[in-house]
Order: sequence, then structure tokens, then C-alpha cells
Amino acid sequence: MNFLVPLPVVMPLLGAALTLMMAGRPRAQRTVSLSVLTGTLLVSVALLVLTSTDGPLVVSVGGWTAPLGIVLIADQLAALMLVVSSAVTVCVLVYSIGQGMADGNEETPLSIYHPTYLILTAGVTNAFLAGDLFNLYVGFEILLVASYVLLTLGGTENRIRAGTTYVVVSLVSSLIFLVAIGLVYAATGTLNLAQLVDRLDALPDGLRLMLQSMLLLAFGIKAAVFPLSAWLPDSYPTAPAPVTAVFAGLLTKIGVYAIIRTETLLFPGGRVATLLMVVALLTMVVGILGAVAQSDLKRLLSFTLVSHIGYLLFGVGLATRLGLSSAIFYVVHHITIQTTLFLAAGLIERRGGSATLDRLGGLARLSPVLAGLFFVPALNLAGIPPFSGFIGKTGLLQAGANDGSVLAWLLVGGSVLTSLLTLYAIARVWNLAFWRRPNPAMPDPAEADPPTSLLPRLMVAPTLVLVALGAGLTVAAGPLYELSDQAAGYLIERSGYVDAVFPQGQLPEAPR
Repeated sequence: MNFLVPLPVVMPLLGAALTLMMAGRPRAQRTVSLSVLTGTLLVSVALLVLTSTDGPLVVSVGGWTAPLGIVLIADQLAALMLVVSSAVTVCVLVYSIGQGMADGNEETPLSIYHPTYLILTAGVTNAFLAGDLFNLYVGFEILLVASYVLLTLGGTENRIRAGTTYVVVSLVSSLIFLVAIGLVYAATGTLNLAQLVDRLDALPDGLRLMLQSMLLLAFGIKAAVFPLSAWLPDSYPTAPAPVTAVFAGLLTKIGVYAIIRTETLLFPGGRVATLLMVVALLTMVVGILGAVAQSDLKRLLSFTLVSHIGYLLFGVGLATRLGLSSAIFYVVHHITIQTTLFLAAGLIERRGGSATLDRLGGLARLSPVLAGLFFVPALNLAGIPPFSGFIGKTGLLQAGANDGSVLAWLLVGGSVLTSLLTLYAIARVWNLAFWRRPNPAMPDPAEADPPTSLLPRLMVAPTLVLVALGAGLTVAAGPLYELSDQAAGYLIERSGYVDAVFPQGQLPEAPR
């Protein structure tokens, strides 16, 4: 069944080519995009089942075996990320189609949207499956090029300004990553991850630390960790709601995935673990303090996005099986919940005429469905029991307590403080936008063009599906945590990954 491995990359690329040729035929574009992404989701589910029962699946692209050729590897972690990312991209696509129909431009949408969206998906899946550093870099660049286009759709002044910031930051991180790749190749003679396991261990400690630091810097910018996160709250809120949602749910998590993969596979027990934990604490606290100070809903959610990246780094910094398994569980939770909240924010802006909290009010009475779509994932984000956010945070707190160091206990305290402040920020949104009386300054939805008194079903339905998926993470927390624990054990072991690419005795020796 190894032939399934390249399909999550190949299918969106072929779909992008087809939709580009169908420019001017929006219905055909929608049909192709939905079919391709649904197929990608089904293949991803199959890969998750296969990797859980049979172990990693490896494909040498073009028949060129490692380390000469490009290798795609689907293990439990990669397959799990593929499933959740595919589910999110399908829901966001349906939401964007519903938004286009509701705005009256379903017959004349931007023809470039569907091809670009599919290219973005291909970049994400390629990054998850990459078996060497350069292919990981290619995955980043594919999704970044597509994200440049999506971020500036419409060409408004605010979007162009935000897109410029995003482009500059992304180019800097890509340049650092490319330089790091060159240095790794110069030092080891390979970029294949499985081969690097052996060769990096043989390097002097100083050189190894420098390579590790450069990769962490590049991935840290992409993951928006403090103090490299200032660009995110200024970039994401200006984009259309579906674009903001998929960015918030996926793009920063690619950086986190790269950190998890390289730190566990290439630099286990490295000397930067303490630095990671300090950065995790600062990311949590500074991010949530920024969220508390916001009056715009999208900016507030952008700061909570930054803040909760700290929880993921917490688990990686601990470098224990429980810490890693909790971080993997929390990645799945966070992708789902952040995407849901940004889709709900788009509905709030549509119904209330603004995303500014001071201009909203009374939405719980005016639109009870919208209130429910926001309330459930908001509680989940804040970590209220019994939701998956609470379960993931509990695992991280337990891992920190088991570590027992002073820094680990500081992170435990910072995690609890961040949860409380997240709850405060969410409660403030609920009070201002939903609970208080309607703001007289709010526009009459019946007079809008098109009218917004009734939320479009094709926008509500995918949001509701993601709300249900977020709640389902709580119901399926046991099996999901077990899967996360198996993935964490596999990451820590390392030998399974190496043996999958180079069966016993076939690992090339380092040049002398």
C-alpha cells in the first residue's frame, strides 16, 4: 500500500492544474476542488490506519532510492497530521464556497482562488511527508507562495500592507532555513533525515549546536514563537475569513511539526531544551496578555493562537514521552479549535457588521445558532473540562510535574495562568458581543446587500462540523491519546524511522 503515500501531495497538485484550466467555470472548479480534497482526506485516513498497524510507509519518488532520491515517509505522526489538516481544509473550502454564494459572486469568483488553495494544501501535505530537509524546505515554499496570493486576495490597502509584512518575514525565515540546509550538507554530506540521525551524532558538540540553533530559528519564525511572533497578529486578521481560518489552523503548526520532527529525530536530548522551555513560557504569557488587551475579535484570536503555541513547545522542551504525546494531542486539538473559532469570527463579522467588540452586542438573542458555534470551541480553547483542551493541558501539566525542575514548575504555573487569562478573554468576548444588549450602532442586517439576517447554510454547516469534530476529540480522547503516545514513543526510539528508510545493514557509511 506504499502507493498511497504520494497521493496527498499529487492529488491537490493535479487538482490545481485542472482548476486553473477551468478558469471562468466556477461550478467545475468547486466540483474538482471538493472532490480532490475529499479524496485526500480518505487517503489520509487510510494512511493513518495502515501506519498504526503496519508501521511507517516509505516511497522513493521516481525509483531513486535514498539517499540519492526524494523520500516520502508516512509514519503515525505524519498520518495524524494529514488527517486533521485534510479535514480542516475540506471544511474551510465549503465555508468559502458558501461565502461566495452568499455574497452573490458564485458565478464570478476570483479564478485563481481554487488553484491556489489546492497548491497550499499540497505544500502542507508535502511538508508532513518530507523525508529530507530540502524537500521539507520545498513544502514550506509551496505553501508560502500560495499563502502570499491568498492573503492579498481583493487587493485592498490593508491586505497588501499585511501581505508585505508576511512576505518579508517568510523570506527571512526561508533564507535562514536554506543557509542551515547548506551548512548541514557541508557538515554531513546528506540531507536525508534518516541518514542524518547517524551523521549528526558524530559531529562535534559546538557544530551540532549551531546547526540545531539555525533550524530552530527558522522554524520558530514560521511557528510564530516569542519573540518572533509580532508579524502574525498584524497579518492574519486582514485576510478573508476562510483564508484566516486555514492560516490560523495550519500554517503555524507546520513550523511546530518541523520542530517536533527535527528535535526528536536529529537532536534528541539537545542543549537547547532549556531555551525551548523558556521560549514556551514567554510565548504563552506574552501572547495571552496581548489577547486580553485587544478590542478586535480577529486580533484577539490571533494573539491566543500565538499564546497556545507555547503549550506545544512546552511538551517538546520536556523531551519526555508524556510531554511529546501531550504536545501531539494538543496539536490536533489546536488545529481544529482555532480554525473553528476563526470561521465563527467570520460569521460574527457578517451578522454584526464588524469584528470590533465595542460595535457588537446582543448576538446571543439575535442569532442563538451563532452563539453556540462560538461558545463551544471557545470553552474548549480555554481548557474547560471535560473538553479536549482540558485533557491536553492536563497531560502537559502532569509531564511538567513529573519533570520536577524549577523551570518545569514555572511552566506549569504559566500554563495555568494562561488558561485563566484565556478564559477571561473569551468571557469578555461573550459579554460584549453576545450577552449585552444590541449596540444601536450595529447595522440592520435586513438592509445589508446582501441581507445578513440569516446566516448562509453553507457557511454555518462546515463550522458546525468542526464544532462537532472538536467535541468529538473529547469523546475519542482515549484512543487519540493512545495514538499520540504511540507516535511519541516512535519519535523517541528513532530506530524505527531509520530502519524504514534504510533496512537493517543498508545505511550508507559516512564519508571519511
